Amino acid sequence: MNDRQSGNSFVESFRSSAPYIHAHRGRTFVVLFGGEAVADPNFPALIHDIALLNSLGVRLVLVHGARPQIEERLRARGTEIQYRDGLRVTSAEALVGVKEAAGTVRVEIEALLSMGLANSPMAGAGIRVASGNFVTARPLGVRNGVDYAHTGEVRRVDVRAIERILAENAIALLSPLGYSPTGEVFNLSAEDVATAVAVELKADKLLCLVESEGLLDQAGAVVRELSPAQAERVLESGRELPEDVARAVVGGIYACRSGVRRSHLISRRIDGALLRELFTRDGVGTLINSDSYDALRRANIDDVGGLIELLRPLEESGVLVRRSRELLEMEIDHFTVAERDGMVVGCAALYAFPEEGLGELACLAVHPDYRGGGRGDELLHSTERQARAQGVRRLFVLTTRTAHWFQERGFEPSSLGDLPMSRQALYNYKRNSKVFIKTL
Repeated sequence: MNDRQSGNSFVESFRSSAPYIHAHRGRTFVVLFGGEAVADPNFPALIHDIALLNSLGVRLVLVHGARPQIEERLRARGTEIQYRDGLRVTSAEALVGVKEAAGTVRVEIEALLSMGLANSPMAGAGIRVASGNFVTARPLGVRNGVDYAHTGEVRRVDVRAIERILAENAIALLSPLGYSPTGEVFNLSAEDVATAVAVELKADKLLCLVESEGLLDQAGAVVRELSPAQAERVLESGRELPEDVARAVVGGIYACRSGVRRSHLISRRIDGALLRELFTRDGVGTLINSDSYDALRRANIDDVGGLIELLRPLEESGVLVRRSRELLEMEIDHFTVAERDGMVVGCAALYAFPEEGLGELACLAVHPDYRGGGRGDELLHSTERQARAQGVRRLFVLTTRTAHWFQERGFEPSSLGDLPMSRQALYNYKRNSKVFIKTL
């Protein structure tokens, strides 16, 4: 690859990531990784990517595990390592090793983050990170006859304290430890801490970095997308899953059903996995969508009334072309709607011209009360998927007032002559709409 080709590749990659940079700014992400990741020689690269996310305005909460570090200390002390049903039995002696390991891992992470973005113009930027007793815990107690001693579970998360840290553009760092009101310390599951924090913070994403290749289908390929119900069926199928993947799936289901919009399972062994999952269209991991996102669906005849109410203000202001009830009924199969609590809050229509390899994105609209939540992007992405499935290679849009929005998402200025002849014949010269095309 010559310099020109390399430069073009960089520019295209950067442009394609721009919509995601915009969408993620100001969002709250909880990132979970195990002690194995910390012990890996490539861990500084992961920290580099985390620091980069922080510099792009993402509000980050990191939750780390420490299982290999704990077991190393227990073996050095000659302390018995006990597990029951996948949970560590933490004796008073084992708790000493747990605290030592968690403290050491936390300090290592803080030290790496303090370097800023190494080997970049932001080296030495001093990204701030704050830890604390943000998690109140209670003992797990005796279960099935087993006394788990100092192993505990999350009781409460100090959301206000974490929010104050995030408001100051710092990174919040949580260890797999919890504290009782009486001053006791409990060993917690890092997965449980991350899930509880994501739910209590109403985080936009829960990102779980796992040790294996991730959640695979029967053919060995990564499962790209699941609803909570589909993920639950995977667990109930009896398939043998890596332990950390199974825990991440359980946590992802619970998080999505408790208000977290999306949960991701990503193999941390992929270089740049976090960035590739967050800033590319297809990602590299498994996405579990919340039920609210599942409300994006193909329209049916019962949606016509809702579409009329949604579109009328935009038609009256001249943003959209007027469509009669009869026309909407005739063309309802072209529409996708975003629904919330039975109300149509967004829509988009696709008109394919397969012989020319072109498709028109029309009537993209979101109710004013529900803008800013990414629904416009979701409708666009859904339309792009439908277009590709119909053999459409390029998507065009005609707009009078929203040119910048489409340009930010990869649409480029074009001319009327680039459209299918049948569409050119219907062009309204009085509206003088601008033409934009995006290659899929």
